[in-house]
Amino acid sequence: MGSHSLLCLECDLRMEDRLQNRCPRGHDALLRSEYHERNLRVRDLPGMWKFMEWLPCSSPLPTEGEALTYRSEGLAREVGLRNLYISFSGYWPERGGKLLSCSFKELEASSVLGRTRERTDKVLVLASAGNTARAFALLSDKASARVVAVVPRPYLSRIWVPEEKPSNFLLLGVEGGYQEAIQWAERISGLEGTVAEGGARNVGRRDGIGTLLLGAALQMGRLPHHYFQAVGSGVGALAVLEASLRLLAGGLGGRLPRLHLSQNLPFAPMFHAWREGRKRIVPELDLPSPERAEREMYANILSNRSPPYSPRGGVYEALQESGGRMYGVSNREALEAEKLVREAEGIDVDPAASVAVASLLQAIEGGEVREEEVVLLNLSGGGYERVREDFSPLTLEPSMVLGRDTSLEEVEEILKGWGVPAR
Repeated sequence: MGSHSLLCLECDLRMEDRLQNRCPRGHDALLRSEYHERNLRVRDLPGMWKFMEWLPCSSPLPTEGEALTYRSEGLAREVGLRNLYISFSGYWPERGGKLLSCSFKELEASSVLGRTRERTDKVLVLASAGNTARAFALLSDKASARVVAVVPRPYLSRIWVPEEKPSNFLLLGVEGGYQEAIQWAERISGLEGTVAEGGARNVGRRDGIGTLLLGAALQMGRLPHHYFQAVGSGVGALAVLEASLRLLAGGLGGRLPRLHLSQNLPFAPMFHAWREGRKRIVPELDLPSPERAEREMYANILSNRSPPYSPRGGVYEALQESGGRMYGVSNREALEAEKLVREAEGIDVDPAASVAVASLLQAIEGGEVREEEVVLLNLSGGGYERVREDFSPLTLEPSMVLGRDTSLEEVEEILKGWGVPAR
């Protein structure tokens, strides 16, 4: 079966990885990678690829990026923690940060593309609010894999590359928000020669981000007591849980990190459901006006209406298993946190990272974290200003903007002109 197999967390069915994202028996549970190598073995490869034994592909992409972990001095002093570690995913060459997309989504995209290119030559179709599509645009040519990304029109300015336009990436805009992008991506992935990327259900995403935790554990010499991250889908949080379980099974001492996950009010369906003790999101209660909430939130990159909260292996179970909790962060709190981390650490971070910092401040104030405990804070994106200093980023133009009157046949014609069905 290669280096790994897939496990359905509902029925315990083990299966060969053939790029599937769901259990063939119809269960709604997430699939999870099971690697034949039980112990963490670090290979002599650059960046995140040093953890190739726990990635769902057999060869690396020609990239060197990884999440950077370091012990904080400035922010740690400001918040009164003695063992605050920061995981920074972005461009910060002075510290060794080489993720040119300025987002931890590049870790996801690297692993997904590695997994995909070894199993099919079909075109990968995905929806994105910006960061994911930008990461896939950056890496598609390096992976020699074709990608179609559907992005809401208001967020198209986020799709840029540091230098030249990629030939293996097709950008489609869509009128509306992230939900409309998801719906269009599902329709397009039903066309001949395409395959749905799968989002949070794609094990490549979670295992790619899992390298963030693996690198941090090596740096710290242990698992953290607490892990902080802002979430839209929760992929990163699930990745950290799964990577922690692998490390513990491989003999690393300690216990699961306590997951502290945050959402940006007023778009916070998981926060509301968790606060009410519910395993399921009830849209009428937890997100009654999604369009307005998306417009009003600062970190609209986190605007996911259908996160994997309820399924087996999803966010609710991860919070329960780790003894975690969720936070609702206002725009004002996020902006204040953004200013604080910039001044304390000397780097710009994106709105989602600012939400995570604000949740850390809430947790400290509420007595959730003790001064001496080891804390890992995920600054999931940043270094945009540094990229603009060193490069001349090129904003990509969409080949088409999809509207209510657009037919699937029109999209099919564009794909045919791009060589779909598959080569």
